[in-house]
Amino acid sequence: MVTVSHVAEKLINDKVYLQEAMNQGVISYNSLATKFKPEIEEELGREVKHSAVVMAIRRYEEKLKKSIGEPSFNYFVETIMKTNMCYIVLRETPSLLPKLFTLYHIIDFKKGSILNIIQGNHEVGVITNERYKKKLLDLLKMETVLIKAEKLVAISLMYSKDFTFTPGVVYNVSRFIAWENINIINILHTPTELSLVVNEDDAMKCYRTLQKLVKKNR
Repeated sequence: MVTVSHVAEKLINDKVYLQEAMNQGVISYNSLATKFKPEIEEELGREVKHSAVVMAIRRYEEKLKKSIGEPSFNYFVETIMKTNMCYIVLRETPSLLPKLFTLYHIIDFKKGSILNIIQGNHEVGVITNERYKKKLLDLLKMETVLIKAEKLVAISLMYSKDFTFTPGVVYNVSRFIAWENINIINILHTPTELSLVVNEDDAMKCYRTLQKLVKKNR
């Protein structure tokens, strides 16, 4: 039998940001109940009490806090920021991959330069330092550029152990970033490093947010 609680949970589950707001404790039960009441009544085909909706929301919030909670990862090591990055996405073609291979001879890794190549089913993304952008575009001038983004920053969380098989690591980091209304351009990771590529304008806000996680889990 479908109840007020079932419908309220369904409405909340359909709204990820609402779940996060409830977990942060910034939701008014009365206001949310007023918003949900007509939808719940329509779903049930009968009138329901405002107080019953409030109680359903309150109980589900308690359940959410137990399931979501705060990140419990106690093995963050440090946060590293690398500026002046660019992101170029190209249409994948038979001629593209051999050209991308030559980039490894251009990038000076000994001086801390970065090169990340992300191959999808139909596109290939390249993330590197802006100082290599001209050489990269010259090399790929016969290819189709789909996206060209500049003034990006890569912010990395370093871990003291492998988190590959630990559920929720990426989710818990990205949800805190999303809560701050920061757009993530790309996510890169290895077993002990998680890097977020964001716009330069969001860099300090993103860095401060990640620093809170690092301090909290030290």
